[in-house]
This record gives sequence, structure tokens and C-alpha cells, in this order.
Amino acid sequence: MNSLLLLIPLSILLLVGAGFALFWAVDHGQFDDMETPGLLPLVDADGAPPNLAPGDSAAAASKDEMFP
Repeated sequence: MNSLLLLIPLSILLLVGAGFALFWAVDHGQFDDMETPGLLPLVDADGAPPNLAPGDSAAAASKDEMFP
């Protein structure tokens, strides 16, 4: 019975801490892009550079190829 006097306030503090961490993560944009991190291991970084038309930038072409 005495252990409940310690465990109940401890569980409430843990719940408040988890809620604070969740709201902090949402406010700081941690859940803005849920698809890209899952695709990054599939991107072949050692491949040949893409064929670019004159006037195209390498960053725009690689972004288009990486995420259709």
C-alpha cells in the first residue's frame, strides 16, 4: 500500500512529461514530413549524376528524381 503513495505521483509526472514532449515535438515540426525519412535509405547516392538540360540546376533535378 505504501508503494502506491510513490507510484501514483510518479506515474502522473511521467504522463505530464510525455505530454510536454509530444506538444514540443509538434510545435517544432518533428511531424511535418512523415514520408521522406522512410524513402531516404532507398535513394542511391553512388549512382551517376542525372542528365541535365541546359539551364536546369542539379539540385532541382536530383530532388525530382529522388521524390516523384
